[in-house]
Amino acid sequence: MEFPHFKHRALHGDGLKLLGQAAPSSFVDALAVATISLLLSAYALRGYVWDRPNPYQHLWFERPQAADAEHASGKTTTRNIAEKAQELGKDVIVFWGSQSGTAEGFAASLAQDLHRHFQLEVMAVDLSDYDPDSISLLDRTKIAIFILSTYGEGDPSDNASIFCDWLTRTKESSLSSLRYAAFGLGNSDYQHYNRVVDQVAAGLQRCGAESLMSVGKADARRGTTEEDFFTWKESLYNVLREQLGFAESSRDSLAAQYQPTLKVVEDDSLDLADLHDGNPVHGVDGGKPGANSPIKGLMIKQSRELFQSSSRNCLHIEFDISNVPELTYKTGDHLAIWPINPDQEVDRLVALLGFSERRATPILISSLDAAIKVKIPSPTSIDALFRYYLEVGAPVSRATVQGLANFAPSPAIKDFLFNLSRDRDVFAEFTSRTHVTVGRLLELALKVDSDVSTWQDLPLSYLVEILPRSQPRYYSISSSSITSPRSPTITVLVANTELSAVNPPVVSIPGLASNYLLSLSGSQGATIGSEKLTYALSGPSGALAGGLAHAHIRRSKFKLPALSSCPIIMVAAGTGLAPFRAFVIERARLRMIGKPVGKMLLVFGCRRPDEDYIYRDELEQASQSLGDCFQIVTAFSRAPETPKAYVQDRVRELDTEISGLIGDDASVYICGRASMAREVGKAMGEIIRAERGWEEGETLDWSGRMKRARKWQEDVWG
Repeated sequence: MEFPHFKHRALHGDGLKLLGQAAPSSFVDALAVATISLLLSAYALRGYVWDRPNPYQHLWFERPQAADAEHASGKTTTRNIAEKAQELGKDVIVFWGSQSGTAEGFAASLAQDLHRHFQLEVMAVDLSDYDPDSISLLDRTKIAIFILSTYGEGDPSDNASIFCDWLTRTKESSLSSLRYAAFGLGNSDYQHYNRVVDQVAAGLQRCGAESLMSVGKADARRGTTEEDFFTWKESLYNVLREQLGFAESSRDSLAAQYQPTLKVVEDDSLDLADLHDGNPVHGVDGGKPGANSPIKGLMIKQSRELFQSSSRNCLHIEFDISNVPELTYKTGDHLAIWPINPDQEVDRLVALLGFSERRATPILISSLDAAIKVKIPSPTSIDALFRYYLEVGAPVSRATVQGLANFAPSPAIKDFLFNLSRDRDVFAEFTSRTHVTVGRLLELALKVDSDVSTWQDLPLSYLVEILPRSQPRYYSISSSSITSPRSPTITVLVANTELSAVNPPVVSIPGLASNYLLSLSGSQGATIGSEKLTYALSGPSGALAGGLAHAHIRRSKFKLPALSSCPIIMVAAGTGLAPFRAFVIERARLRMIGKPVGKMLLVFGCRRPDEDYIYRDELEQASQSLGDCFQIVTAFSRAPETPKAYVQDRVRELDTEISGLIGDDASVYICGRASMAREVGKAMGEIIRAERGWEEGETLDWSGRMKRARKWQEDVWG
């Protein structure tokens, strides 16, 4: 707008000054000046004098439980652990580094046990939640405990990697005020058994920290992880009593009164639309940034049986991700399946706790300690809690049995549980012939006293604290992203571990995810005693109706060389063949379109050629199409017509060919059980040492260089 007798000038900055200097020539001009001045002044004062924002406006758009949920999530207001410990008045900080959740569970239970037994104020801490250098600010009155897992090739868990990197760069004597104890979780089948806890202990010592006791180590190979931790914990108690002078309330764990760290409230007033009904969510840390895709319901396109055996199952399952554009994968990645607990385990536990008529009741879970995170979504329902969010089918530990004895509904049941868990040998003998989940244990205990029918005094909060959070199961993708970009496939061995028992003669422990997938694929599920396992296949609120499964993609470093002309050596046993099927398919396609393809040697082992030689027809067809570029060597451990052989035996027999391929810059890939990978690694080392005339140390240096350069890759499990 332009007014008469005014210079045409934008009213910015000195606009008001200009208006003040101009002399209006009429009443209309004066009125216009006054109006504009008033409007500009009003605009400048907006938010200060008028139209002030309501600081509570956002509350109209929040759900009533939002505040509780934020508190329950345990969000840290600072990344300085020394400040946080001082603010919360904590005496002991239990740092955990966990990949699968075991170390996290140990840390949480240790924090509770130390509080119950010694009245210490303890917090269990995710290492990724705080800045590592703030650990150096902890004063000497505090005690730090590190519970750290090692996985893969001696790697730290995702949430511990930054701490481990920091520790290697920290100056000497920078942790001179720190007192600590450490426990590691590992598997001696792996070459770098408990490497992470050893490196952390060495780093802490180098930086001047005071070790209160010897480093404890668990060995998953021997199946004694729980017992190893139990034994180490008893040693820690001795240090606290005898070395540090802390008074223990009672040596008897049953006499230590349960003090909940969580509050679980049944609340019928909660809107059902607000409940987490069972749809899975990534963990608090979510793994490395970008490592995991969103969790989606994926359609099973087709499923077929791979074994020629009536006693065992192995499934080839193809998924369709055509309607999920945000999901993509690369050859060598993993598909994570989020399983559902069997109906039998869920129904048993719900009935034993007296919740049969209230299983749909909404519950709100919150933390009673600002340092503790709630590990599952809240609010939810009792049924969703046991069906989707907690692993109720996991075997119980001796420590769990001892803890449950506190809530026994009668003295006879309390004595039964205490006697069962008092001695490790007695408990080991019992579990060697009996499959006990928490529900089965509660049911078995009730048989001791016929006058009792439920465990109504067992707090729901206790089960939320002790039962592991449901975790996805990872499967190597057995298809190539070049040939099947929207149809990833996995190879699933259906696990059913058999235990010898007197009555019945055989007890089977079903694999959680594999039996769920077996049922989802339309096959008969596992049989436990006289029970046929069934599942809520339609999923939470029908989200999986029509044959879907919750899943996500996890990025992997198990990749083919960038150059297709690079030779590769592949060694696999059983379903370890899965990623190599993808490798072979991909290179066959590359050769078809005229790309140069390097020599491929596959050493594959299984029991019998007529029973579990999976993908045999496909591999033989690929061998014909690829010609001299692809060689298959098999090892059968139970074939009656041939001598027993394992893949490491075949590797030794192929010494000349393998050393030649390595000399041609071949990449080495091993997939299968860690024990197999260890033996194959030894055989490879023997070949190179003999061929090059090296000492053992030189051979180890060579294998280390190969792995650091990604020329030697392993995708193994315990």
